[in-house]
Amino acid sequence: MAISDFTDQLSRSLEGLVATVTDPFTDPVVRLGVTGLSRAGKTVFITGLVANLLDRGRMPQLQAEAAGRIEAAYLQPQPDDTLPRFDVEGHLAALTGDDPRWPDSTRAVSELRLSFRVKPQGMFAGLMSAQTVHLDIVDYPGEWLLDLALLDKTYADWAEDTLTRLAKRAEGAEFLAIARAEDGALPLDEPRAQALAAAFTAYLQAARAAGWSDCTPGRFLLPGELAGSPVLTFAPLPLPASHGRGSLWREMERRYEAYKIKVVKPFFRDHFSRIDRQVVLVDVLGAIHAGPRALEDLRRTMAEILGSFRPGRNGFLSEILLGKRVEKILFAATKADHLHHSQHGQLTAIMQAMVRDARDRAAFAGAEVAAMSLAGLRATVEDRVERDGQALDVVRGRLMSTGKQAAMYPGELPADPARLLSPAREGAARWLDADFALMSFAPARITLSQGDGPPHIRLDRAAEFLIGDRL
Repeated sequence: MAISDFTDQLSRSLEGLVATVTDPFTDPVVRLGVTGLSRAGKTVFITGLVANLLDRGRMPQLQAEAAGRIEAAYLQPQPDDTLPRFDVEGHLAALTGDDPRWPDSTRAVSELRLSFRVKPQGMFAGLMSAQTVHLDIVDYPGEWLLDLALLDKTYADWAEDTLTRLAKRAEGAEFLAIARAEDGALPLDEPRAQALAAAFTAYLQAARAAGWSDCTPGRFLLPGELAGSPVLTFAPLPLPASHGRGSLWREMERRYEAYKIKVVKPFFRDHFSRIDRQVVLVDVLGAIHAGPRALEDLRRTMAEILGSFRPGRNGFLSEILLGKRVEKILFAATKADHLHHSQHGQLTAIMQAMVRDARDRAAFAGAEVAAMSLAGLRATVEDRVERDGQALDVVRGRLMSTGKQAAMYPGELPADPARLLSPAREGAARWLDADFALMSFAPARITLSQGDGPPHIRLDRAAEFLIGDRL
């Protein structure tokens, strides 16, 4: 173990010890991480969840609310003064205004604290006063989470894996030609290194736009203040016969290692390692629409994501020796409002099957893992139309492109997920006997009644799984 790794682990262990000793004398805190890949709907999920926890008229499956034990819920200043606050008010205004629109997507880590005043339960509840429970929601880009898998890969391994993957994708053809023509044994030329990094970034952007999920390193897509720095100026290159000191390949290797040490590890140390409940949002419908290869890519990406977690029950010894562990993980297929409710069961089954291998590993380690389909904000209504003499269950909503109302029948999802996952694993180029449509709907104009949050699908069930045991 490297000295820096040992120091990080010791620091987390001491934090766990302090928390274990002081927790009995402080208000309990649940740290909930929310992540997902591009277009999965993290911002909408958090906004809808917070709005519906503040006004709980649409949360019947949250047991503490159904039992009347939540006396109040309110926003408080977040505990970390170094993080931006999640702008729930601004996002909610965008979703529910006179001209509703989707808010901007996640670009960096942000945080929000929502506190509950909860009546106690049990035999001696009448002798105890209400307790305050804090929910700290940490929003971070899924691309950063995928970077954690790089910690276990050398530059040579990562470069080989990435170039092999590019060879199977049309979006990678241009960069692959450039990389194969490069001689990594030649001395470093900085303008050339910058050109290679720019070409690789262009591939990542094109791959993400095409629906591919494994677009790492994630900071190439969300560089922020690191734009143009050496830690973002590298690219995968074939291993040359020789790569001495000062060569292009050796410098690419050095910058890759610097990216892991100075970008990935601080994220793990400062944010990820402190999370004890986690939501991973997944745009399963988008992957199905993109085709079998995109769906298989997403399945493998989900396995890598779960491999980044440290699942298991938080306890005295685990916190002292290993730091905090993720106790509960929810994999949620978003945009369930793009389907009639009669197909939600199929979408959930596909989500469960996609994460089966990784889910079993986490469950074996002691974490509770669940999969469901949901929508942070319901943008459609259900309808039935006649087509060619056949009645079809559809959803109807306002199109992003024109603002006009349109009905969508996306196709019939199979009852058996293997009908999709098997051809995806086999590398099929397209679905053999079906096409799956997808439309981009804008948020619907809504009028909220007193005490009701925005309309959603299964946010109450998600909240019950994630935090119900702490309320």
